[in-house]
Amino acid sequence: MQTASEDELIELTAMWILQEFDSLYSELRHIPRLAKQAFENRDPTTSLALSKSRLSMYSESINELGPRLKETFQHLAENEHLWDNVVKCYLSLIKGRYEADFAFAYIHSVRRKIYQGEWKPVEYAFGESIEKKAVAGPEVCRTFPGGPRVSRETIIDILGIPGFSTPYKSLDADAALIAERANNVLGLDGEEPDSVRTIVMVDAGFYRNRGAYLVGRFVLERGGIVPLIIALLNGEEGIYVDAVLISEADTHNLFSSTLANFHVTTEYYHELSAFLHSIMPRRPIGLHYSTVGFNHVGKVAVMTELKHELKISKEVLSTAIGFRGTVTIGFSAPSSSYNLKVIRDKPTAQYKWGKYEGLDAVLKKYKRVHEINRTGSMLDNIIYFNLRLEKDLFQACLLDELLKEAGQSVFLEGNYVIFKTLIVQRKVIPLPVFFETASNDDAKTVIVNLGYSIKNNMAANIFNKDLDARNYGVTRFLKVYLFDYDALEPLTEVKIRTNQDRIDGEEDIPDWYFEDGVVFLPEEIESGLRIPNRMLGRLFREVHGDLLTTEYWERIQSDLKAGKVPRLHIYPEDRELDRNTAVTS
Repeated sequence: MQTASEDELIELTAMWILQEFDSLYSELRHIPRLAKQAFENRDPTTSLALSKSRLSMYSESINELGPRLKETFQHLAENEHLWDNVVKCYLSLIKGRYEADFAFAYIHSVRRKIYQGEWKPVEYAFGESIEKKAVAGPEVCRTFPGGPRVSRETIIDILGIPGFSTPYKSLDADAALIAERANNVLGLDGEEPDSVRTIVMVDAGFYRNRGAYLVGRFVLERGGIVPLIIALLNGEEGIYVDAVLISEADTHNLFSSTLANFHVTTEYYHELSAFLHSIMPRRPIGLHYSTVGFNHVGKVAVMTELKHELKISKEVLSTAIGFRGTVTIGFSAPSSSYNLKVIRDKPTAQYKWGKYEGLDAVLKKYKRVHEINRTGSMLDNIIYFNLRLEKDLFQACLLDELLKEAGQSVFLEGNYVIFKTLIVQRKVIPLPVFFETASNDDAKTVIVNLGYSIKNNMAANIFNKDLDARNYGVTRFLKVYLFDYDALEPLTEVKIRTNQDRIDGEEDIPDWYFEDGVVFLPEEIESGLRIPNRMLGRLFREVHGDLLTTEYWERIQSDLKAGKVPRLHIYPEDRELDRNTAVTS
C-alpha cells in the first residue's frame, strides 16, 4: 500500500475534522425544530432532554474524534508543525462560510484534546480573517407598524410568528391583554401619532423547558429601545400567553446564563446575538451566544472580551471581594464583568466536609452545573483548559497565591501564566457584601429571591449542603444566584430528617446522626443561611416557610424521582396576564 505524502496527510486530516464538524453543526441546527415540536406536544421532558443533549454534543464529538485522530495519524501529537499545517488547510476549507468562527473553535478544541495532559496552551481566539461583525438584520427580524398605541391587530400578527401547529386557546383575548399591558407600561395615551416608531421582533420562536417565547423590542419616538417578550405555555385547551415582560431587568433575568440554553428556530446566530445585545447592551456579547446554544463561540468571545476589558481599563487581576473560598481561589479586575477561579490543591483549614475528594471531583461538579438546566438560580461555568494569560495581568500577591495553593492547575512559562483549568463566571456581589450597604427595600427583595433561588435549585435536583449566604450572589437587578459548587449533591440522594418530633428535654443522640450520606434538617436552613437580621429572617419565613418543613423537601424529591418537571419561578407573578381584568380599549 502506498504511503500518503505529508501534504495528502494534512489534507485528509483537515477534511476529516471538517466532516465531523459538519455532522455536529447539522444536528445542532435540527434541535430547535425538535424543541418546537416538544412544546406543541406538551412534552417538557423531551425539551429538557434536548437541552442536556445539546450541551453535551460538542464535547462528545471532540472526545470521540480526538483519540481517533491521534491513533490514525500518530505524528499529529508529536509534530506541532504538522498540526499547524492542518489548521491552515482547514481554514482554507471553511473560508467564507457563515459558521466559520464556530468551525474554527471546533478545530482548536480538537487540538486541545490531542494534546490533553501535556499542558500545551492553545489560543482561545477567533481567526482575524473570519471574525464576525454581526448586526441584527432582516435575516433574523420582522418589523411591525407602530403608532399612537400598540394595537390588538399587531399583537395578533406577532403571535403568528412561530406558526404553531397547535392553536391558541384565546388568541384575540390574549392579544388585547398584551396590547393593554404594553400601552400601560409605556405610558401611551394615544395622543401622539408616532409614539411607537416600530415593533421589531425576532422571526423565530424561543423554546426552553415548558415554555415558548417571542422576543422583540419597541422602538420609541422619544428615543430608546424597550424590550418586548411574550411568554407562552401550552395547556390542554391550547396555547396561551402566560406573561408579558417589558423591562430590561426582566429581560436580563430571562436570558440569564443561569438558565438552560434557548432553542431558537433561526440559523443566523450572529445576527440573533446582536439583536439580543441591542435589548440587553450591558450584558457581554459572549454570553448572548451562549444563551442561544452556541456555547463554544460564546466561550471564545468571553475570553476575547475579558482580555479587552483588562487592556482598556489598565487594571490587573486581584483577589475577589467577599469571603475567601475554602476550595477555590476567586479573582477578578475591579471593573470586569467576570469573576475567575481555580481549584485549590487542597482546601483551607476552614473546610468542613470531611475528606477532600480532590481537584477532579470538584471540577466534575462545576461541569455538571454547566451541563444541566440551571433553573435561573445558578451561575454558568465557562471552563477553559490549557489557557495562557500574560503574567503582567496579575497582581503579584495573587500570582504568588495561585502558584503556591493551586500548583496542580497553574504554573509559569516565560512571561505567561498557564492554567490547566480556569473557571470563569459572570460577576455577582456576594450576599453578605450586598447586605452591608443595601436599602431596606432592596434587602427585602433579595431575601425573597434567595428563597426562590433555593427552590429553583431543588427543581434541578441540586442540593447545596453548604446553605450559607456567602455562596450566593446578587446582580444589579436583585436576582440571587448560587455560584459555589464544591458542596453540591443530588437532592434525590439527600436524607431529609428533623428534630422537631423529639420530646422536650430528650438528650439522646438522634438516630439520623449515625446515618451515612448527606443528612439535612430543613428547620436549620435559616440559621445556616446566616440571614443578617430578624426582620429579614421573619420575611423569609413568611414567604418561604415551606422550606423549613420536611414535607416540602420530600414532595420535591418524590416529584423528581417520578420524572416530573417542576415549574420554575422565572419571572415575577405580576408579569403574568390578569384575565380577571376587563380590557377597556
